[in-house]
Amino acid sequence: MALTDLKVKNLKAKAKPYKVADFDGLFVQVTDKGSKLWRFKYRLAGKEGLLALGKYPAITLLQARMMRDAARAQVAVGVDPSAVRREEVAQGKADDVNTFAKIAELYLDKITIEGRARATLKKNAAFIAMANKDFGRMAIKDITSAVVLKTLKKSEAKELYETAHRIRSTVGAIFRYAIANGVAENDPTFALRDALTRQKTKSRAAITDPKALGGLMRAVSGYVGQNTTRLGLELLAIVASRPSELRLAKWDEFDFEVKVWRIPAERMKMRVDHAVPLPDRAIALLLELKEETGHGQLLFPSTRSFHRPISENTLNGALRRLGYTGEEMTSHGFRATFSTLANESGLWHPDAIERALAHVERNEVRRAYARGAFWDERVRMADWWAGYLEELRAG
Repeated sequence: MALTDLKVKNLKAKAKPYKVADFDGLFVQVTDKGSKLWRFKYRLAGKEGLLALGKYPAITLLQARMMRDAARAQVAVGVDPSAVRREEVAQGKADDVNTFAKIAELYLDKITIEGRARATLKKNAAFIAMANKDFGRMAIKDITSAVVLKTLKKSEAKELYETAHRIRSTVGAIFRYAIANGVAENDPTFALRDALTRQKTKSRAAITDPKALGGLMRAVSGYVGQNTTRLGLELLAIVASRPSELRLAKWDEFDFEVKVWRIPAERMKMRVDHAVPLPDRAIALLLELKEETGHGQLLFPSTRSFHRPISENTLNGALRRLGYTGEEMTSHGFRATFSTLANESGLWHPDAIERALAHVERNEVRRAYARGAFWDERVRMADWWAGYLEELRAG
C-alpha cells in the first residue's frame, strides 16, 4: 500500500532501522534514532542501485515521488542517477572553488608575475573589488551578461562612465583567463560592448602656441617653490616623457658620458625599454639636481622620505601655483606640446617623433627597425627641441 503524509509522519523509531515502501522503488528508511530518509531502489544493466533523495520532512512525500520519477526517467534511457548525483556534487565543490572572486585573485597573481605596473595592479584590484561586491561569491560559470550589467549600471548612475568601461574591461579579462583555464565557457562582457554610455574623450590640456609656451618657460624659470620641482618641470618640458616616468626615475638610469636616459620596461606604459637622448641643457639641469638629491636613488624624492618619490600631483600643483589652470596646461601636456610643435616644424620624420614619445610600434619587425633607424635623428631632434625652448624662453 502506498504511503501517505500521515503514515510517514507517524513512523516511530525501533530498536533496529527498518524500511517502509511506497511504490516504484521509493521507500523511507527509519533509523534507530527516528530519522526518516528517502531512498530510491533501481536496477540498471542488471545491477542494483540505491539513490539517497533526502530527509523527511525537509523533503515531503510529494517531492520524494517527483525526485523518484526523475531518477526513473534517467534509468529508462540508461543513465545511472547515482553517477549523475556524484557529478553534481563534484561540480558543486568545483563551483565553490571557481567563484569569480577566486578566479579574479588568480588573474591578479598572473598579471603581477608578468610585471604589470603597480598603478595598473592597483586599478585592477579596485575594479575587481567593485565586481566582487555584487557577484564575487557566484560560480564564474553562472554569471550572465545581465548580472555584470547590473554592476556596471551602478557606476553609470553616478555618472562614472569611464569607470563602468574599465570594470567591464577588467571583468572581461578575468573571464578570458577563466576560459583559457577551462572553468568558464564564455565571456558575458562581450555582449555588453555597446550597452554602456560613452563619454567623449577629453584630451589633456597642453600649450601648443609658441608665444604662450615661451611665457610658460619663463614662468617655470621664476618658480619660487621647491627648486627640485622647478628642475622637474623644465626637464619634463625637454624630455617629453610621461610624468610618472620622470618622477620615479633613478640616478643609475642616467649615463652622463653617453648622454642618454634608459628607462626600464617595467616603468614604461607599453612594457618596452625606452632610451631618451639628453641634450646639453638637460644634462646641466640634471647635474644641478644631483647636487640636491644625488646622495639617494631617486631624482625626485619626497620631502618626507628619500625612499619615496614625489607625489603624482606635485608637478601639476606647481603649474597651478604658476597660474595655469587644468584647462590650460598639465604636466602630461608637455608631451602634446612637443609632439605638436615638432610635427609642425616639418624638420623631423613623424616616426622619429613617435619613437621619442615611446609610442611603440606593435609590429615586432618594424619596432626593431624603428628603434635603431631613428636614434641619430632623435638625438638631433632633442638638441633642436631644447634649443627651441631656450629661444622661446628668451622671447
